[in-house]
Amino acid sequence: MLASRVTPAHHMENIVTFVIPVRHQENARDWPQLKRHLSETVSSISRQTKPEWKAVIVANYGADLPELPPGFEVKRVDFPPNQLHERGKSDREDFYNALRLDKGRRVLAGMLHAGEMEYVMIVDGDDFVSCNLTSFVAANPHANGWYIRDGYVWSGGNLLYLYPKFSILCGSSHIVRADLYHLPARFEDADDAYIRRMLGSHIFIDDHLNAAGTPLAPLPFAGAVYRTGHDEAHSRSDTILKMFFWHKDVLRKPRRLPRRLFRLRVRTKRLRQEFFS
Repeated sequence: MLASRVTPAHHMENIVTFVIPVRHQENARDWPQLKRHLSETVSSISRQTKPEWKAVIVANYGADLPELPPGFEVKRVDFPPNQLHERGKSDREDFYNALRLDKGRRVLAGMLHAGEMEYVMIVDGDDFVSCNLTSFVAANPHANGWYIRDGYVWSGGNLLYLYPKFSILCGSSHIVRADLYHLPARFEDADDAYIRRMLGSHIFIDDHLNAAGTPLAPLPFAGAVYRTGHDEAHSRSDTILKMFFWHKDVLRKPRRLPRRLFRLRVRTKRLRQEFFS
């Protein structure tokens, strides 16, 4: 077990620390697009209604980043490009392990750079978060953290899809009390398995914390927007129409269609103000 270096302090200046890992520039298919999306994610985070937050962007030396508002810091790293960034003919498990290790190393570097933290949210650099997250966390001290049960999926335009199992779908979906990560004192003290499972993917953290007796609670509102259907998405995800309506399971079970139509939302002024820049 790795020794913990972070303890909760409920009167800290920054209640929530957002960590945004950015892939190596050589792994980007379209760096200008990645930069635009990152700028929009940055703007979304910066709209928090309570100012007690900070954010750390982790990027390689030489990566061209957008202009950053107050509250953001940059941690530069010299990690090599991920050689399995594109799956190609590689083994599925090897491919995902490589992605998780690359992302997890960046997240770990960002967390250690941040220093003292109370709660941490890992945010992918193309997603959006609710402006109410920091206020909610501040109003609920001592909690283990939260998973985003309901969140929006967006692929551009004026339609969003309210997805009811958001924490399974999207990496920007957990707010965790920092000490529960049991961070090492030094980067080199973390083994690869810990980095992959605890920091490199969102799919293991719930089971780990449940087994440890420190389960997360569901966030009682839609907390984030998962951007899909663009070239820089790791998951190579489709638009919301292809994901939820032109999908083979709807064709096999057409009774699901009315329920899915009910989950469509128009990107109203209120939603733009809460999530988008």
